[in-house]
Amino acid sequence: MKRYILFVLILIMIASCGRRGIGNSIGGELTGVPVGKVWGEPTPYNMVLVSRGAYIMGPGEIDSLWGFSIPTRGVSVDNFWMDETEITNSQYKQFVYWVRDSIIRERLADPAYAGDDFYKITEDEYGDPVTPRLNWRIPIPWTRNTEEEEAAINSVYTTHPITGEKMLDARQMNFRYEWFDAAEAARRQHRLNPAERTLNSDIIIDPNEIIIISKDTAYIASDGRIVNETITRPLSSLYDFVHTRIVNIYPDTTCWVNDFPNADNERYLRNYFSHPAYAHHPVVGVSWEQATAFCEWRTLFLRRSINKQGVTIEKYRLPTEAEWEMAARNANSDNKYPWDSDATTSESGCFQANFKPGDGAYGADNHLIPAKVRSFKPNNSGLYDMAGNVAEWTSTAYTESGNELMGDLNPEYSYNATTEDPYVLKRKVVKGGSWKDISTFIRSDMRDNEYQNRGRSYIGFRCVRTQVSSGK
Repeated sequence: MKRYILFVLILIMIASCGRRGIGNSIGGELTGVPVGKVWGEPTPYNMVLVSRGAYIMGPGEIDSLWGFSIPTRGVSVDNFWMDETEITNSQYKQFVYWVRDSIIRERLADPAYAGDDFYKITEDEYGDPVTPRLNWRIPIPWTRNTEEEEAAINSVYTTHPITGEKMLDARQMNFRYEWFDAAEAARRQHRLNPAERTLNSDIIIDPNEIIIISKDTAYIASDGRIVNETITRPLSSLYDFVHTRIVNIYPDTTCWVNDFPNADNERYLRNYFSHPAYAHHPVVGVSWEQATAFCEWRTLFLRRSINKQGVTIEKYRLPTEAEWEMAARNANSDNKYPWDSDATTSESGCFQANFKPGDGAYGADNHLIPAKVRSFKPNNSGLYDMAGNVAEWTSTAYTESGNELMGDLNPEYSYNATTEDPYVLKRKVVKGGSWKDISTFIRSDMRDNEYQNRGRSYIGFRCVRTQVSSGK
């Protein structure tokens, strides 16, 4: 009897394990494993979904005046989220203030300043040591602080030697980030196991073959300079694909003077980024490197706030040229502009975008410089200012060959220029045209370029995020 009971229990356990381990395989049929509860990705704040589509990338005709000859090709792009508007001064200031507050917290915890160790977490709730990190739950003592705390706070500010104005020390606003290049790590020639570097069984593998990789690293020199450099070394581990970069993220407010040397633009130099009146205007003077750093910070900021196990959030990033163009043209190959006509004015005679419609006529559309976001109607995807206002950075490296170097599925051409590369290789594609451009250059199918370390008074950006999609 005991043996019978034991036998029945074993059968129950086997059946139970089968249900948990391989799903409800009724009658031995192939049913797949349980996927559990599928997390539905909510719409990211201030973003719209650009649905996957196919279109002819590039201009459909050669401009008779300018003689542009840019190759075209049919491409397909998958779903992605995109910011409704260009990133504004107010939004970019959140990044700047986060960096400022990070520096202050570091110094509040530093014995050389306040020595308040509760601003940095060094151990867990059980008293075991952990990787040190800043404690953002403790507010900065902006008022009613000690002399040491006041010194830590004031250390990120400077006083103008001529005007006596107290201002944020832009030279200290440096953001350090790391990223893992999963695509390079996945390439067959970079496999850590030499036997996996080729599938050709006729080739004899040399187990002692040395693979040389390039790795970006960064540090702050003793004189305060940011040093970003690329080193080469033998492949030894996956950490060789972890790159580090330090970027000064404060916008170049002097772009208003340097871009227009014979103009009275000092008013914008002083006010455009700092005055509340321009809070909802697109940020400018931000280089491609700074825009990329913003995307990295935005991802970090979101992931830390969610802090949930098992929730995968795709990174914020700059759009590829193909993504940007498809979003602007509503995936319609016939559209030159974000609207469904070749005219730059509506039927009522109103301008469709902020651009320069005539010789020196910057204000003909009621806006002299970048307009407040959402000043013009959105396109069919719900995206504002995809033509004019400010041109926008993309992630795509610029070459005169255009899309000929790209594939036709989620096209992209990337080139991570090293410090030693010629300057001409450090250009990125810019799309959309700006407030200073004529109608030809605000067309969605046109492309321009700028050096990745330059901020301009007419270039801004917006972020995208790949949608974690079920394929619908």
